[in-house]
Amino acid sequence: MKKFVFAFASLFALTAAAQAQTASPLRFMVGAGLSFGGDKLTTVEFTDGHSEDLRAGGLVYLTAGADYRISESFSLQGTVNYHVNNSSGDNGDVRFERFPVELVGYYHINQEWRVGAGVRYTSKPKISSSGVLDGMDFKFDNTTSGLIEAEYFYSPKLGVKMRYVNEKFKKSGYRGDVNGSHLGISANYYF
Repeated sequence: MKKFVFAFASLFALTAAAQAQTASPLRFMVGAGLSFGGDKLTTVEFTDGHSEDLRAGGLVYLTAGADYRISESFSLQGTVNYHVNNSSGDNGDVRFERFPVELVGYYHINQEWRVGAGVRYTSKPKISSSGVLDGMDFKFDNTTSGLIEAEYFYSPKLGVKMRYVNEKFKKSGYRGDVNGSHLGISANYYF
């Protein structure tokens, strides 16, 4: 019986080691985060007296994509995202939403930390409204921006990103360029 257990444990260890050596450099990821910053687009006044600012750099973003490990020190990540800032009341709401696509190159400092820089193409940025706030609808031009970020891995499958995006939105007829630059933090799951 001891020989069987030893043989099984040895086979299991060899199989695990072989899988670790042949691990795919491609993995997928999903994540969610919060962002802060940018110009004030509008202020929403509520009937109870409080107000909320809708900012061009806020507030929630969801992401999904692929991460490819090029070498021990470098990787490349491509993502599609949904980024939104919303203010809602009982009688109406206003939201600023956009659909960014990002490509980021990373340098791995060690197993836990990597830093990167990349490009962000934001499509369909728009302000939309409904209810008593209806009529605030406005579409901006698509835009390309730069970004930098650092990611800390708690484990090979769970990372936390800190980032800065330098973004501007433009549209002729609007009150000039809108600064959408923002800081963000997100949690990401890799599989």
